[in-house]
Amino acid sequence: MPRITVGQENGQDIVLHFDDHGSGRPVVLIHGYPLDGRSFEKQERLLLQNGFRVITYDRRGFGKSSQPATGYDYDTFAADLKVLLDALDLDDLVLAGFSMGTGEVTRYLGTYGSARVHKAVLMGAIPPFLLKTPDNPDGVDASVFDGIKQAVLADRPAYFKDFLDNFYNVDVYRGTRISDQAWQAAFATACVASPIAAHDCVDAWLTDFREDVGGIDVPTLLIHGDADRILPYPATAARLPALVKDLEVVTVAGGPHNVAWTHPEVVNPALLEFVRG
Repeated sequence: MPRITVGQENGQDIVLHFDDHGSGRPVVLIHGYPLDGRSFEKQERLLLQNGFRVITYDRRGFGKSSQPATGYDYDTFAADLKVLLDALDLDDLVLAGFSMGTGEVTRYLGTYGSARVHKAVLMGAIPPFLLKTPDNPDGVDASVFDGIKQAVLADRPAYFKDFLDNFYNVDVYRGTRISDQAWQAAFATACVASPIAAHDCVDAWLTDFREDVGGIDVPTLLIHGDADRILPYPATAARLPALVKDLEVVTVAGGPHNVAWTHPEVVNPALLEFVRG
């Protein structure tokens, strides 16, 4: 099992599980909450078949990676990513994130620059800034996120059930674009994640990425569903064209949050064309 050490807690290594397949230009895929690196299976196969090297990894607290009690903030997540990229000595890569993973992409570029990065992909983007503040009046009120944390503490599996129903817009797509079995697999993945991570990551969602995205200096692809209930389009994707200099936008009509699973016939051709270009 390929693993890399990114820190320590009480004398024990904090390790990330990763998978590294294929050859060619590297594409690093960073998963969303509350899933793991396997959630890109519909994109990984496509990229491998088209001559790309594909690296996926499980964020700390999720999947097969360590589940420490600390480090659930984007400065740490970006530092973990840097350790991985440096250890694998990846250059000229495509850095692609989904949902929470778009935070790693933008914070990594904002902190460490684009020396290793050829292009960036944001799917179901969390930037630029979710929290409603005096200088961000279009954000979401803090009470919403307080309620999420309370729900996680009260009954984490019940919270995940509601979350994943809205993750896939199950009331619309059940039996067509999301099977009961695929939903159940996502639920099982969510439930084995760290309970501490499930709670503490909510605060990370409130990170202000406006400065990070404003400094992105590589071509960037944004893919976002216009029926996203987790990260609503008006509060996220609609704001990015004014902030990112070289941005291509693909809006998935009727798309829920996880369009990579529900709408691969839209996502995959756009992704492949972009990384090939």
